[in-house]
Amino acid sequence: MIAADTSTWIAFLEGSQGEDAQLLDRALQDRQVIMVPMVLTELLSDPKLPSAVAKTLSEVPMIEIELGYWRRAGVLRTKAIAKRRKARLGDALIAQTCIDRGILLLTRDRDFRAFVDAAGLDLVLGVETD
Repeated sequence: MIAADTSTWIAFLEGSQGEDAQLLDRALQDRQVIMVPMVLTELLSDPKLPSAVAKTLSEVPMIEIELGYWRRAGVLRTKAIAKRRKARLGDALIAQTCIDRGILLLTRDRDFRAFVDAAGLDLVLGVETD
């Protein structure tokens, strides 16, 4: 199973190329994608998202949040910040969800590297964005 960050989902939905988008496409065909709750929230927050796409995204199986998740996410973010790394709250929540389940995260956001360093997040970094 794999998960994708918002940046990879957007690139995929827009038809962009890149290793991450190609991996997401293959994983979707093989039904090997699991949705991170924070990512679904971000995607559904786009008022221009077509309702058919929103419905399809909502049908991707969702990762269940485990007991102690919020504390672990806070500790993860603290570790990244202590190393003087950029660690947005949403990114920390996405990273912790994947770390808890040992799931590979596809992303185009280089800020996730902070969580690789802090806790060994398994990451495929596609075309970088800010």
